[in-house]
Amino acid sequence: MPDAAFTDLTNHFLIAMPGMRDATFAHSVVYLCEHGEDGALGLVINKPSDLDMGDLFARVDLSLGRADLAHQPVFHGGPIQVERGFVLHDVMPTEEFEPAHPAERGPELTDAPTPYASTLAIPGGLEMTTSRDVLEALAQGAGPRRVQVMLGYAAWAGGQLESELAGNAWLTVAADPDVIFDTPIAQRYDSALALLGVQAWMLSPQAGRA
Repeated sequence: MPDAAFTDLTNHFLIAMPGMRDATFAHSVVYLCEHGEDGALGLVINKPSDLDMGDLFARVDLSLGRADLAHQPVFHGGPIQVERGFVLHDVMPTEEFEPAHPAERGPELTDAPTPYASTLAIPGGLEMTTSRDVLEALAQGAGPRRVQVMLGYAAWAGGQLESELAGNAWLTVAADPDVIFDTPIAQRYDSALALLGVQAWMLSPQAGRA
């Protein structure tokens, strides 16, 4: 029977408190893609790497067909599977990817909620795709309108995130996609705090723990 005290934070931001000592998460904003009693999975949205999208596509032998993304950085999504790419993007409505003529439809598209082979639909939020086909769509100048690519992800075992929250390591707030996709990277931490009506100077550095 589910724990009555459990609060599902899927599609929320975790905002690191100033006392966070872990270098991976210090001053970070994490978008929670999944959260349940068995654990949680999230992506850090404000830690850019030295790699940009143009570099990434060259490494996977694709030519990026989206000029708007060419110089967008690839992000450090978290400390787990840092060699693996995770693409966070807007929801792709069916009508955006169905062929104009029904006869052109392949069986793999029938009743499919997404055009990509491996996509997590985040309840109330965005989509996260891990299959190469989303990169191939971007290479052709198509794909989701707003995209952020991360290498690696963050994860918590069952009860671990709840323990960190109880220790005041994080603040939480319902996620706003505009913070992820449209806010300058250096402003994302403060913009996430602003969703709570909080500014960084109001937070005590003694409150957070890693």
